[in-house]
Amino acid sequence: MTKQGLLQRLFRLQEHGTTVRTELIAGFTTFLTMVYIVFVNPQILGAAGMDTQAVFVTTCLIAALGSILMGIIANLPVALAPAMGLNAFFAFVVVGAMGYSWQVGMGAIFWGATGLLLLTLFRVRYWMIANIPLALRTGITAGIGLFIAMMGLKNAGIIVGNEATLVTVGDLSSHSVLLGALGFFIIAVLASRNIHAAVLISIVITTLAGLLLGDVKYNGIFSAPPAISSVIGQVDLSGAFTLNMAGVIFSFMLVNLFDSSGTLIGVTDKAGLADKDGKFPRMKQALLVDSVSSVAGAAIGTSSVTAYIESSSGVSVGGRTGLMAVVTGILFLLVMFLSPLASMVPGYAAAGALIYVGVLMTSSLARVKWDDLTEAVPAFVTAAMMPFSFSITEGIALGFISWCVMKAGTGRWREINPCVVVVALLFVLKIAFIDSH
Repeated sequence: MTKQGLLQRLFRLQEHGTTVRTELIAGFTTFLTMVYIVFVNPQILGAAGMDTQAVFVTTCLIAALGSILMGIIANLPVALAPAMGLNAFFAFVVVGAMGYSWQVGMGAIFWGATGLLLLTLFRVRYWMIANIPLALRTGITAGIGLFIAMMGLKNAGIIVGNEATLVTVGDLSSHSVLLGALGFFIIAVLASRNIHAAVLISIVITTLAGLLLGDVKYNGIFSAPPAISSVIGQVDLSGAFTLNMAGVIFSFMLVNLFDSSGTLIGVTDKAGLADKDGKFPRMKQALLVDSVSSVAGAAIGTSSVTAYIESSSGVSVGGRTGLMAVVTGILFLLVMFLSPLASMVPGYAAAGALIYVGVLMTSSLARVKWDDLTEAVPAFVTAAMMPFSFSITEGIALGFISWCVMKAGTGRWREINPCVVVVALLFVLKIAFIDSH
């Protein structure tokens, strides 16, 4: 049997109306749109005290593993990588603001991912996806977007702390501010012109500009992948498995549940694989791969793994099968040999990508029924409280509680389903018995 014949049989290319060449192009396109994560994730996790070179390698490894497994087991055109938003929550809130070590914080990610895996195995995940209201889901997505954008603005120096006003504009004449803003607008302009590699192009241009200005030191291009012993095996599982960390673990699990599930539905819908209810072929296998990849990611020292909406760029050029995801995964393995380039990327070069991700995620608020205050208030509270409280957990908690308050207060009891009640009560108990002590 020829190599093409084997691929035809394994991925059922003809049945899906595609070819090996089309899937190869789609895989490469997807890789170009999401490879920015190997530059951005080490910077964010590095803020928590982790070895950025080791995180670069683990990011590549888990993106490769998750994408290849998704392609082979679920045969879907969906690539996986560490989730934006959860990495920022881990670094800036759990480690930065709450004061936990990165080892304990990574342990919380592990337990959250394990919880997601159990929800998947026992089919509770499907029930939660179907029963948590759209307003809360969009509020969570938008809130994380605002949180990520705030981190991008801070990393570029565009906003800085101020005792009188809490936050103010930074030095607009500094290299970091100018190049951070330039990077964001490069992405926004190129993306609006449907150039798939907009984020990667922006990072390259701003890094080169930093090199010319003397902010960046040239370290070479190729090298053997750095050692990962500084992060792998360092996760503190027992330290994270405490009552005080329950809210954090639950937040990691809940956000990952919505993020990955929503992306899978969105990408498969664009590929013409999902039905009107959002169900798609091999859904069980896809959710299982997604959950197992998250557990594996935390175990080797990187943030929760999720399906990437950037996979839709590959779908837009014809990707329809798991071969696209496998190609993307193999390219992530190859990029491990470019660690010197990754170490050159300055903070402001990645800041534009963070702000842009914030724009994309915040746009979900358009789906909220703003003329219905029982929907609008919970969505707003969820989204606004994440950046304002500097905590994704608190945003989720107050969103669920406000949903129950608004629906009960207006006599619309029937719209409060058991799933929302359970989650809201868990957060009330957390506030009453954990946060108050």
